[in-house]
Amino acid sequence: MSDLIVVGFDSTDEADKVLLKLNTLKKEYLIDLEDAVVVVRDESGKVHLKQSMNLTAIGATSGLLSGSLWGGLVGLLFLNPLAGFAIGGALGAGTGALSGSLADYGIDDDFIKSLGDTIPNNSSALFILVRKVQPEKVLAEFSGLRGKVLKTSLSPDQEARLQAALSGTQPESPTPGTF
Repeated sequence: MSDLIVVGFDSTDEADKVLLKLNTLKKEYLIDLEDAVVVVRDESGKVHLKQSMNLTAIGATSGLLSGSLWGGLVGLLFLNPLAGFAIGGALGAGTGALSGSLADYGIDDDFIKSLGDTIPNNSSALFILVRKVQPEKVLAEFSGLRGKVLKTSLSPDQEARLQAALSGTQPESPTPGTF
């Protein structure tokens, strides 16, 4: 089961920097992210979402490939495989992009927007779903970031350790092996 962690930051670019660092740690197999979203609230109060997975592009690509394959096969029946390939690819890419834009993966977008409306102007928040983590090594990388834990599905002890690491202080009662 994945854990949801939402951390708020005072600047608009800090959440992006933390996500880049998390992606580096992911390549080192220290953390396994299921989903990540950066929310930025600009000076006018408008909320912007930056999804880590572009489902529209993924849908368009897979639709293009499958549509081209099926179009080419149908085109063979009518003795014009190139036209079938082109038409099938175009139709497949269009329907794939449409289905990708309508799909939702990972963290619920309505939840993200509702919590994003609560952060102050000129600030950002990072929403992550974590499958697995090496807590000691990951927390050491983010010590003193001055982020504030806004919401988690972690236990109170784990949440306290995370907040202590973000603020650069020591937790009151560390429990070995937990986040």
